[in-house]
Amino acid sequence: MHRSQTADQEMVRKVNRSLVLNTLRLYAPISRVEVANLTGLNRSTVSNIINALIDEGMVWEQERQDSRVGRPSVSLTLRPDGGAVIGVEIGVDFISVLMTDFVAKPLYQDWIDLPEASPQIDVLVQAEQSIDQAIALANQQRLKLLGIGVGVPGLVNTNRGELIFAPNLKWRDVPLRLMWNQRFHLPIYVENEANLAALGEYYFGVARGVDDFVYLSSGIGLGGGMIVNGKLYGGAHGFAGEIGHMQRDPNGEQCACGRRGCWETQVGPRAVLRRVKNTLRESPDSPRPVGCAADLSNLTFTMVSHAALNGDPICRQAIEGVAEHLGRGIADLVNLFNPDLVVIGGALSLGKEILLPVIEKTVFDQSLGPSSNSTRIAFSERGKDACVYGAVAVVLDDILREMVLV
Repeated sequence: MHRSQTADQEMVRKVNRSLVLNTLRLYAPISRVEVANLTGLNRSTVSNIINALIDEGMVWEQERQDSRVGRPSVSLTLRPDGGAVIGVEIGVDFISVLMTDFVAKPLYQDWIDLPEASPQIDVLVQAEQSIDQAIALANQQRLKLLGIGVGVPGLVNTNRGELIFAPNLKWRDVPLRLMWNQRFHLPIYVENEANLAALGEYYFGVARGVDDFVYLSSGIGLGGGMIVNGKLYGGAHGFAGEIGHMQRDPNGEQCACGRRGCWETQVGPRAVLRRVKNTLRESPDSPRPVGCAADLSNLTFTMVSHAALNGDPICRQAIEGVAEHLGRGIADLVNLFNPDLVVIGGALSLGKEILLPVIEKTVFDQSLGPSSNSTRIAFSERGKDACVYGAVAVVLDDILREMVLV
């Protein structure tokens, strides 16, 4: 047989297998006949794929008693013990590690707080130690490890699995896939953290069933991830989503990327703190948020959010001011992409009760009518875990979806 024909047949087999697995993920428990109807594959093809997946321990078949009289039907589900997946997020001041089973049930979770500007080698060593603990647990439970997904806050070459530049981490040219392939001998998937958070919300959060949306990750920086037609959008070379570095004010605050007035300097928790500190320094007799030192040195966004929700006018005005800047940028995104949904995640979620009404009004006022009327704005359902769930999802995505068609 000609080599190209063999390759074509192998591609078709891979697509069909992924199609069946993804159908099980979405609709299980489900019968073989229902799988065939939903996928459009013929019944013999479905049966061959199912039998192979059962032999591999990824799917099981169980009797399901129908309400109708007669023989119980046989239904298919993914096996939780079909494998384990590890998700990792490396943030500016934290590491988060999550391991789940094959149906994304958490088996291990670890959160490590870090000082800002920690040396790269220290961060990687601590992440590796936590991953080692997750792997040990998977081995104890006799779960096959399927891969490790890694989210980092910066430009990522996804083809090479390399972090190109993370301005807030101050890391450049880190070959994470190569390093961790050699360290763990597992498939390694490296992505921008906001892209993974978008995938986490799509699989497991507020964006389930929404095939066109924008995710904004607001922490020390501001990242963006886009799902277009149900697939993560990376752009021509995988660098799409650096939404926070759209320049809004050339004379504005200095950004970690080296430019001035990037959107992320106007809308993150740091922007809120800067507004509060400036006002309090101009009004030294005004009360401080609970727990805040007189010199404001230990002021946190959590303190400001709690104070604002308890009626502190200075803190509330600071959050509302940032919400207006956020709304203006979102209005531009709505006009440009016309998404069904904009999801806001990260630390700003602490102030969502104050932020959301201002953002919605600003977006409505500043975007074109039809676009603003059709776009919903919501805060992340997965919160600080959106990225690590997305890191799990990117591994499962490669197994459960017809990725060769993307």
